[in-house]
Amino acid sequence: MELVKHSGGCHCGAVRFEVWSSPDLLVFHCNCSICTKKQNHHFIVPKSRFTLLQGMDNLTTYTFNTHVAKHTFCKTCGVQSFYTPRSNPDGYGVAPHCLDPGSVRSVTVETFCGEKWEESMKSHRSIRDMSKPEDDV
Repeated sequence: MELVKHSGGCHCGAVRFEVWSSPDLLVFHCNCSICTKKQNHHFIVPKSRFTLLQGMDNLTTYTFNTHVAKHTFCKTCGVQSFYTPRSNPDGYGVAPHCLDPGSVRSVTVETFCGEKWEESMKSHRSIRDMSKPEDDV
């Protein structure tokens, strides 16, 4: 898979990151309770392909229910540019709309039924592998 470096961050600029991913993004649109409220759209990457460049002290985290997902967001502007998803606690869900322009070639959106999370995870063929480095898949 072709990988490119994407840079991005929150609205106020306090949080900045780099992530290595395909220029052709597979973005999940989830309808679970929190994703619906936040309009969270994200693509999944292994932790090893994500680097927080600045803003660790400016992040805060919200959890609920199983507390596996870590919904991190900027304390100043409130933007969640990335988080640790319940589906892939060994990776990150990155918001494509928080990437700087110029590195994304295409975006394909796939609906994920978070209202029926357990059933959706069982039936999805590849979501769990998305946070694994290619060598591990």
